[in-house]
Parts: sequence; C-alpha cells; structure tokens
Amino acid sequence: MGGSSFDFLATGTKWQFDFAEDFSVAKLEMIRTILSNRAEDFESIYSRFREDSLISKISQKSGEFALPEDSEKLFDFYFRLNKFTNGKFTPLVGELLNMAGYDKEYSFITKGVLEHMPDLESVAEYKFPTINVKEPLKWDLGAAGKGYLIDLLGKLLEENGISEYCIDAGGDMLQKSKTKVLRVGLENPKNFEQVIGVAEIKNQSICGSSGSRRQWGNFHHIFDINSLQSPTDILSTWVVAESAMVADGIATSLFFSKPVDIKRGFDFEYLILNSDFTVERSKYFPVELF
Repeated sequence: MGGSSFDFLATGTKWQFDFAEDFSVAKLEMIRTILSNRAEDFESIYSRFREDSLISKISQKSGEFALPEDSEKLFDFYFRLNKFTNGKFTPLVGELLNMAGYDKEYSFITKGVLEHMPDLESVAEYKFPTINVKEPLKWDLGAAGKGYLIDLLGKLLEENGISEYCIDAGGDMLQKSKTKVLRVGLENPKNFEQVIGVAEIKNQSICGSSGSRRQWGNFHHIFDINSLQSPTDILSTWVVAESAMVADGIATSLFFSKPVDIKRGFDFEYLILNSDFTVERSKYFPVELF
C-alpha cells in the first residue's frame, strides 16, 4: 500500500502491517507496541498451547467460567456457526487435534483411537458473559481466533486515527482504503511458488484455509469430526467477508459443510479448490483465475 509498515510474530505466524500514510519512526514504534501487546494478551486468553490461558482452564475442569468482555463476538460466532454446520464447526476439535498429535508439545504422535465428540451444547451452556462447562474436553479456537484478532487489531488502528491499512496475518488479510483495491494472490497448495489466481478486495477481509502446510501422517490441522479424518477431497478454500473472523471460520467450515447451508446464516463469497483442481465458487467471489 506504500507509506509505512512493520511486522511482528504472533499466533505462530508473521503479522505484516502496511499503512497508506508515512508515519514517523516513533509513531510506528508506538503503534507496533500497542498492537503486539494486544496480540500477546489475546494469546494469553485464547491459546490452547498455554497452560494459563482461559481456553486451557475450560479444557481441564468443569464449572462456570467468566468470559472476557471482548470475547462475546468470538463465542457467539462459534456457537452460531456450529448450528449452521450441523455441529461440525466446533471448538471441541481441540480434543481430536490433541489426540491426533497436534498437541502442546507438537509431538505429532497419535494417542490411541480417535473418538467422536459430543454436541457442543451438551458440553457447554453459553450465555455471555459466562460459560458453564459440563464436561472438560480440550477446546481450540484457532479456526476463527486469528481472524478475530485481525478484526480487533484493525479496530485498535482505527481508534488511534488510522483509517487506511492492510493487516496480513500469515495470508489472512483485512484491508481498509478510501481509494485502493488490494490484489491478493491465491497460493497453489501443491506449489507454494505459484498462484492459481488473483482476488481483489476493498474494505474487506480475505482468508484462506489449506491442509498443505501443517501435515503429519494421514492428518492435517483440519478435522471432520464425523469421519474423524482430515478431508482430502478439498485442497484449499478462500472466503471474502466484511469480518476477518467470519472469513477465517467459514474458510475452515467449507472443508466439511456445504456453502448453501452456511449461507443461510452468513454473508460471504467463497472459492473452493478441489483435489482434482476443479473449482467451485460463489457468483460474486472477486477473482481472476489462471
């Protein structure tokens, strides 16, 4: 976008921030500190890889937990999308990921036989600002958590008087501009040096999901809780929405749920790259395919 930029590491990936304006070194450092501190606070609450996080505590014992003020949108989204995917989009996938070896130690060693997860609402009663956990199972909010953090940091930028920016968190992006359209390459999951097309967004988010980078054995980080397998019929998905949280979560959901079902509850455009390299996309997904 020109102007100024900086980056930092958070949520296990690189976060890149680009601004239309030329800011002084001092202002850039101030903004960077505000955003990186907010990202650290977010991980201390929502990361399943941290023993002291709220999500880890929810995973370890039953009982009623008070939720942070900023968590309402995230928990509302999880419980709502859970319904529109017939229970397949669930934070309880954390239990399966842990059993399959994607654990805090990154052992990537399967622990016994994978088991089917109960319905989310049978495990937890949620009414903000509390959640009552009836059965302690490992939770994971990674499918939409990074997208929600993108939204939160975008809001922080705007609260600090910055209205034109692009946030790129490991390929999941939120762009705001008065005049510029952002062109985003869609990575070929079979060849990271290539793109299969270019999408264009303006004042929107685009998020993608793929099992191509985090693989071990027969698994990748996306799980179908019904089959207890990582889907193989889809290589990658991309979603454009107003919110990065929505785009992020739905990009994962498209691996195991039909777009028509999810569209009953959410406004988004999508592109699905199947394993045979055929493409399914919504009418208004803004892309030029190669």
